[in-house]
Amino acid sequence: MKPKMILKLAVDIGMTAALLLLMAYELIGQAAHEWIGIGMSALFIIHHILNGSWIRNILKGRYHPVRMMQAGLVFLIFCTMVGLMISGIILSRHALSFLPIKGGRSFARNLHMVSAYWGFVLMSVHLGFHWSMITGMAKRLFPKPSVVRKWAGRVLALVISGYGVYAFIKRDIGDYMLLRSHFVFFDYDEPLVFFYLDYIAVMGLFLLSGNYACAGLRMIGRGQRERKH
Repeated sequence: MKPKMILKLAVDIGMTAALLLLMAYELIGQAAHEWIGIGMSALFIIHHILNGSWIRNILKGRYHPVRMMQAGLVFLIFCTMVGLMISGIILSRHALSFLPIKGGRSFARNLHMVSAYWGFVLMSVHLGFHWSMITGMAKRLFPKPSVVRKWAGRVLALVISGYGVYAFIKRDIGDYMLLRSHFVFFDYDEPLVFFYLDYIAVMGLFLLSGNYACAGLRMIGRGQRERKH
């Protein structure tokens, strides 16, 4: 694997880990939340620098269904990240408390919540669109096909997704996305590991949804090309 690809993978893994850590907010402490948020913002910028060629070519070439969806996801994720950065700066009480910012905290709090939960879902879907790259690397590590491994993976994905639906409802994530609740509820007596297991399951749900959506759009794209020929 080329060094640049290794760096890209490391940045993406770092962003995914930071994203999960940030969802705990009060459970990890406000100061830690702010510093991890700054770290994720830095990784987000590095991610775009490393993928600069994709951005430079965004207006070039044909737009098939998968590329259209990918571009839409990138734009929406960019919007959520900008919302998180702006609201995070306004709300900061630790890392950026030296900034002379006054007022706007109520608006910033709502913007931060909406951006965080939509960003979590959209980034998970975006990861699903690139999941074939991950499975491709796994196939290089295990070149010999295995029916057992194949079906074990499918069953595991089904279990994670099924529990992800339950966790999505249990954690009121839909309410936070639609701003039906203006405050996030945290159970301080709950072991942190249970919180993260639920959010990993929700991430898995939307990752799998993104993966299947990508496969479906590829089929639509192939059908369109065949009709033209």
